[in-house]
Amino acid sequence: MSSHDRIRRQQMVLQAEGYLELGMPRHSLDVLARYGQSDSLPDHALYLQGEALRALGHFREALDPLSRAARGSPNDIHIWLALGWCYKRTGRIDLAIESLEEALTVEPNDALVNYNLACYWSVAGNKRQALAYLSRSFDLKEDYRTLVAAEPDFDAIRSDPSFQALVRVTV
Repeated sequence: MSSHDRIRRQQMVLQAEGYLELGMPRHSLDVLARYGQSDSLPDHALYLQGEALRALGHFREALDPLSRAARGSPNDIHIWLALGWCYKRTGRIDLAIESLEEALTVEPNDALVNYNLACYWSVAGNKRQALAYLSRSFDLKEDYRTLVAAEPDFDAIRSDPSFQALVRVTV
């Protein structure tokens, strides 16, 4: 591949990323489609493709590029988070949990990963795991307490005394 082609492709990836940041996922996909064969997309471009599909609500379709991106860049927790999001919305809470467990191997102290694992374990019906991850997320970032009231993923355990004690804000 020539230097000119390499630069053009790098610019396309940046353009696709810019469109995503502007909330224009269809434009992002259009740019990535001009890149060439989807087999040749680099990991970051695959992630962008998955994120664009996710933004459009095409969760099942987003799984392929996100899975490929995760295989190529296993240390990128953003990919694992996006995969988890899509798996949850396609009814595969088991794979959503697996994805976030992978993210935790990379960043065990990421509050968002711990919080989302709490959500997913609650949906899966495992109160003990949900409370453990929720507690950890609060330890890492106290602000996550404010999200709990509006989070429907916790409806299954919301009336549990242990849950109520954990989310109670101390003054």
